Parts: sequence; C-alpha cells; structure tokens
Amino acid sequence: MAVHSTETAANTSSVALGPAAALSCRECGERFDLGPIFACASCFGPLEVAYDLPSGDPESLKKQIEAGPDNIWRYAPLLPVPVDVADKPNLNPGFTKLVKADRLAAELGVTGGLYVKDDSGNPTHSFKDRVVAIAVEAARAFGFTTLSCSSTGNLAGAVGAAARRAGFKSCVFIPHDLEAGKVVMAAVYGGDLVGIEGNYDDVNRFCSELIGDPLGEGWGFVNVNLRPYYGEGSKTLAYEICEQLGWQLPDQLVIPIASGSQLTKIDKGLKELIALGLVEDKPYKIFGAQAEGCSPVSTAFKAGHDVVRPQKPMTIAKSLAIGNPADGPYVLDIARRTGGAVEDVDDEQIVDAIKLLARTEGIFAETAGGVTVGVTKKLIEDGLLDPSLTTVVLNTGDGLKTLDAVAPTSGPTATIRPNLDAFRAAGLAG
Repeated sequence: MAVHSTETAANTSSVALGPAAALSCRECGERFDLGPIFACASCFGPLEVAYDLPSGDPESLKKQIEAGPDNIWRYAPLLPVPVDVADKPNLNPGFTKLVKADRLAAELGVTGGLYVKDDSGNPTHSFKDRVVAIAVEAARAFGFTTLSCSSTGNLAGAVGAAARRAGFKSCVFIPHDLEAGKVVMAAVYGGDLVGIEGNYDDVNRFCSELIGDPLGEGWGFVNVNLRPYYGEGSKTLAYEICEQLGWQLPDQLVIPIASGSQLTKIDKGLKELIALGLVEDKPYKIFGAQAEGCSPVSTAFKAGHDVVRPQKPMTIAKSLAIGNPADGPYVLDIARRTGGAVEDVDDEQIVDAIKLLARTEGIFAETAGGVTVGVTKKLIEDGLLDPSLTTVVLNTGDGLKTLDAVAPTSGPTATIRPNLDAFRAAGLAG
C-alpha cells in the first residue's frame, strides 16, 4: 500500500519514533508518513500509529521489558518513541499499582479475583500523564515549541506539568466551570490556562479552529494534531495489567469512557501482546462505563445503534463529560466483539461507589473511578459481568481532584471538647 507524504512542522522523513512506521486510517486503511496529522485525507477517518513491531523470541522480549525502568519506558520497543526516550526530560509516568481488591470483591460478590488498576499514582495523579508523555516525544520530533490541549481537567494539569519538565511553553483550554482543584493544578505550573465559556465540546471545537490559524503555528495540540501518538499512551495500561498479572490476560475489564480513546487503545494493546506471543490468546470482555448525565455511548449500546448521538453533559463526573465522543462508535464495536457491554450510573451511585472503594480498599478515586466501580456493581447485579472471572477495574484519577462530589456527605464523625468525658459522651469509645 502506498504511503502518502505530509507537510509538517519538521522533515518527517528523518523522524525517529522507534517502531512507528506510518499513520494508518482506521476506516479505509490508507497510510501516511509520520507527522502531526490526525485525519485521513481520503475519507476523513481517524489515523493511528502503525508499527514494525519486534519479531523473534517472546521470552527475550519479556526479559528486555522486565529489565527496563519502572515506568512506561520499559515498553519503549512497542511505542512511538525514540530508543533513547528514557534519557530525555519527561515525567516518566506509569507502572502504577494493580491492587488486589479482596474487600471490595467481597462487597460486590466477586469470587474470581478483583483488581483495581490505580492510576492516581502518576505524577499529576491521573492516567493522562501516560498519553501526554508519548505526545511530548512526538512534539519534540516534529519541532513544536508549545504544547496545548482541550481538556476536562486532568489533561490540562498533565500538559502543564509535562511541558515545564520537557522545556516547552504551554497554553491549555478548559471549560470555565471545572472543579477548583483541577483548575489550580493546571494553573500552578505557570503556563497559560484559558477558560472557555461552554462545555468540553465547545472547547474542542475552538482548538480545532486554532490549529488552522496562524496563531496556532508551532503548537502541538496533544489530543488533536498529535492525537495518533497521544492515544498510544493508553496501551501501556494494557501492557502493565498483563505483566502485573504474570503475563496473563484478564478475563474482564471495566474502563471509563470520555472520548473512548482509552478503551480502544487498551484493546489495541491487548491484541498486540497476543500477536507478539507475550500472553496466551484467550477471550476477554471489555465493559465501558459512563455517567448517566453524559452517556451517549451507553445509550447507543442499549438501543442497538451503531451511531452515537451527541448529548449535553450534566454530571458530577466532569472528566468524562464529553457529549460527542470521537471514539464512541469504536467502543461499541469492541464491547460487542468481546461480549462486553456499556453501562452508566447516576451521580448518587457515583458518590456511593467512591465511598465504597475508599472504605474497602483505602483508594480515594475521583468521580471517573466512582463511575467504573459503580458500573461494575451494576453489571454484576444485572448478570452481565461474571463474578467468577478475573476482573480489572480502572481508577484513572485521584479523589483529591473532585472533592466537591463527596464533601457534602464526608466530614468529622463528631466535634468534641478536648477531654475523655466528651469523647465517651460522643459514643465513639469501645
């Protein structure tokens, strides 16, 4: 198949991004040179990275990975990054904990093994550090000087931090009404932070216009013109989960849906591990999780539709509040292909699930984590998720970012005078 050249911010013929060979259209399969483009010139389908992946002995590749650094760069042979990526200034995210959640399992009636992949341990306390780390390397390769993004909050902080660490300028765009914690975290790094009057979809449309304007020259928008590379960071969740399970595929995964890119790339990562012989091929099911107040993919799945109709978001899970998810149709395909499902929970169920995870496992999840735990509970109750199988639930961020969700119902058990009689009178002793 012919590979088409693209005019970019740098001479892409000299771009060295490891095993990345080209960009390939997910719809028609047409291939393009590596560059900062995100849509097929023929059919306008989304582009993703195509690879010349390692061949040879899987056991040797396993040993190479296991000898690597305790971050996502242990998987550099499978990612669109230069071979010396670990030596460059980066936040070095990844290899977060896979927590065996036995107490949560007991509460939910899971007998086959329940795990929480807790990505709150990343440098800016969300999984977005993974995708931004890959985008930074692409931005370097293509000669950009400013990093930018449209964000529901976590990505803004991740871009601000990564830009400062890597020596880029940054200018990020967010809806004007985000949670205060996320606004502060995005602003503290000193880059430009711009609030847009409107929701995330309005912010994203504005960024698409800015890319085509001279004002945006030299800017790498991590989730727009660098999106094919950015998305590959989510594959590292699949790699880590399987390695942490002893190079085994989980039977079931529950993954939150915002744009849907994380879910589609985790599936891509699992398929790559199978193709490389790093894990034994067996069936697995992927379940998508949304908030009821922004559930376009769940609505389409339940209705049996292939088209995802946009919705106006209205939920406390603002990190998932994307009413027109770009990868929604691909999420539907994956859920149906693997025998999974897409489900949603309301705001009250989200808060209850955040508290359940905190109470059982000592993990304080942001609202997106409440969505995945709440949906897991609902899937089990509805007989859609098999409690006898090994299940991995994703927590993609730290609850300190979304304190408003639980603050009204979380506070001191009692306020007393500083003496033992007052403590006894409060009924807390014994």
